[in-house]
Amino acid sequence: MAAERNEPLRLGTIAPNFQAETTKGPIDFHEFIGDNWVILFSHPEDYTPVCTTELGEMARLEPEFSKRGVKLIGLSANTLGSHEGWISDIKDVTGSQVNFPIIADKERKVAYLYDMIDYQDTTNVDEKGIAFTIRSVFFIDPKKTIRCILSYPASTGRNSAEILRVIQSLQTGDKHKVTTPINWVPGDDVIVHPSIKGDEATKLFPNLRAVKPYLRFTPLPEID
Repeated sequence: MAAERNEPLRLGTIAPNFQAETTKGPIDFHEFIGDNWVILFSHPEDYTPVCTTELGEMARLEPEFSKRGVKLIGLSANTLGSHEGWISDIKDVTGSQVNFPIIADKERKVAYLYDMIDYQDTTNVDEKGIAFTIRSVFFIDPKKTIRCILSYPASTGRNSAEILRVIQSLQTGDKHKVTTPINWVPGDDVIVHPSIKGDEATKLFPNLRAVKPYLRFTPLPEID
């Protein structure tokens, strides 16, 4: 186990590169990203109940991510052989085939690089007492910039609809120069970015509705 962690990753930093073995063959992470968005998400261990439900759901939703230019890649602190058997179980339990790669990170090299290790739950360890990964989610854009990080304890399964919503929000904001309010889903009004002033705002958003000078809503064409 590594003696010290790297500095915590923050939003806006470049996602660290690494090489790893996966269920789809060896990868260089930056080459894997290419010109795509990527969601990197970690799991504490193979053959665990919460992880099995999560991977099955992400596999079911993979077409929704793919049509938005998003590649999925999972990570679990086990070997390739273990992953391959687990994928079969996931199909049996959930009916979904996992087609995206899962990183084999038994030595926790990527987990430490991305600070995915649990400090809080002292029971979240393997037979050697080495900490397993928590449920981290990294949203990485085509420039390889980390745009959002979500972290869940091992006991709490993620919300796949929220992961999809975050990607939709980030991509909508980049495309239209807007931000999204609380509980936003595609089709709801968005907020005009504060950096867009006066005539430029009304030209870009003719249906702009100003509630306060700093709070201006506008509809957008609904996205899929």
